[in-house]
Amino acid sequence: MNVMLADDERALAAGRDGKAMAMRIVAESARLLGARRLLPITSAHIDGGLYHGDSGTLFAEKLVTEGARVAVRATLNVGALDLAGGCTVRLAEPQRGMAQRMMRAYVALGCEPSWTCAPYQAGHRPARGEDVAWGESNAVVFCNSVLGARTNRYGDFLDIACAVAGRAPDCGLHRAENRRARVVVDVSGLSDRFFADDTAWPVLGSLYGRLVGNAVGVLTGVRGAPDEDALKAFGAAAASSGAVGLFHIVGLTPEAPDLATATGGLEPETRIVVTAAMVADSRRRLSTAARADRIDAVAIGSPHLSLAEFDRLESLIAGRRLQVPLFACTARHVLEALGDQRRRTSLEEAGVTIVADTCVVVTPILADIKGGVLMTNSGKFAHYAPGNTGYATLYGSLADCVESAVSGRPVLSEPQG
Repeated sequence: MNVMLADDERALAAGRDGKAMAMRIVAESARLLGARRLLPITSAHIDGGLYHGDSGTLFAEKLVTEGARVAVRATLNVGALDLAGGCTVRLAEPQRGMAQRMMRAYVALGCEPSWTCAPYQAGHRPARGEDVAWGESNAVVFCNSVLGARTNRYGDFLDIACAVAGRAPDCGLHRAENRRARVVVDVSGLSDRFFADDTAWPVLGSLYGRLVGNAVGVLTGVRGAPDEDALKAFGAAAASSGAVGLFHIVGLTPEAPDLATATGGLEPETRIVVTAAMVADSRRRLSTAARADRIDAVAIGSPHLSLAEFDRLESLIAGRRLQVPLFACTARHVLEALGDQRRRTSLEEAGVTIVADTCVVVTPILADIKGGVLMTNSGKFAHYAPGNTGYATLYGSLADCVESAVSGRPVLSEPQG
């Protein structure tokens, strides 16, 4: 399918500089995706700044050398180095130097050095209906679902190409007809106690992702009013276990004031009734450390911890000293707030290692322990940690994580069904 470029788009693509290269990448991607035209975008969130190899660094530096600059607001997802926190990244040379060059190149392109997977909690919040080009799976699903803006799951390095060109392919979740729910997931049979438990949303998100895959679904029967941190945890887990880019929750998310609106007035293709047994199975899947009698580390903050989540962490630690390393991953804007309130020092004195700009699953931070066990309250960490770190996982609530770190051994409360 040919892509119909506007006159200004065609003229830009015909150039020989970095902006021309970006426009050609976007146009060719549109052709491959079956889009007939490009859309102007208002912002981008760039996932390509995380070092995976020298080619990514060289690509970013080529854009810089050829004079490219982002045409829209562009925040940056996590990098491979902690430039603002207090942890040691065990990345050796030459990889460390290449990772640093990569991070510098993206800043030189005009991107904001936010270095967070949760830009929506750092002030980057496009309005409902705005077309944007966001990378990072949890950021994408939050942007689409909770904010109601429109983006596909943009990967490396299409995200930066869109940001430089100021355009994105007109396809997928940018189009209204692709945003209606085709799967109804009924959770009305789950108990009030389940929804009151702070493990509910990561567990439910992990189950939801496996149930719907990459389809657009809608949850019905949710009780209570989950806050942004709960929705953040749900979306991150769903985008990890599945390929979810957009979910709806009846009465809670902006495109689902009721079921009929969420489904576009059409009959859903599939209806799924979630049972307590399905939830229990989902919870079990988040732990790969069978009968763990020890933990070697605790990691929280995927997506990055908000200030409210640090409030709860402090309350749970309650001045006690941790016996096991606890890594708290967060963003610079939260770190600054902790510093301003002199809270960072007390957390670190208790044994918390604050990680900023990155996280323990995407770069080597955890100690190299054969057969290590990582405890977490994050559905996303639980999904990726075994493959990315070599640690087996033990899933529990934030309170479980803190009590385990204080005691030095696994402490798990009875899950609510």
